[in-house]
Amino acid sequence: MALATLTPRAPLASGGIIAPLPVALAHRAVLALDLGTTTGWALRSRDGGITSGTMTFKPSRFEGGGMRYLRFHRWLGEMAWLARGLQRVVFEEVRAHASTDSSHVYGGFLGVLTAWCEQRGLPYEGVPVGTIKRFATGRGNADKAAMIAAIRARGFAPADDNEADAIALLLWATESHGGHA
Repeated sequence: MALATLTPRAPLASGGIIAPLPVALAHRAVLALDLGTTTGWALRSRDGGITSGTMTFKPSRFEGGGMRYLRFHRWLGEMAWLARGLQRVVFEEVRAHASTDSSHVYGGFLGVLTAWCEQRGLPYEGVPVGTIKRFATGRGNADKAAMIAAIRARGFAPADDNEADAIALLLWATESHGGHA
């Protein structure tokens, strides 16, 4: 076994030893989600860094209808682990859907998400679509292109509107004029 190459700290004049200072993580870890078959996500970690992307939960040809929700449940656990402990989840609260199928899929993801948060005692909050769009663009009825442009103007590079929506939601939740994280 090799000897340590670092020299120990010198004792204080009073005989005590200086303990290393803990790393200060000043932020609460927040996960923002744009729920759907292609889920947009944005995560602010405890060190303040923001990561984002999309995750597809489209069932394969040989899967049952519930597999997408089981994969979503497992993915939420992975995100919590990556964040080293989430303190809050925010999601885009959709009231009108383009189709019956999309409303059913959204409802399934919402059910899994809220149950997952309740099991862990984790606070969660739905934010209306218009609120997110107004925060990002100044207009509550902005289209997808305007949302992507607004998020790009803030220095991010979203792959699509799902990721752009999630980033906008995260910024709303973590900046002083939006949420309270």
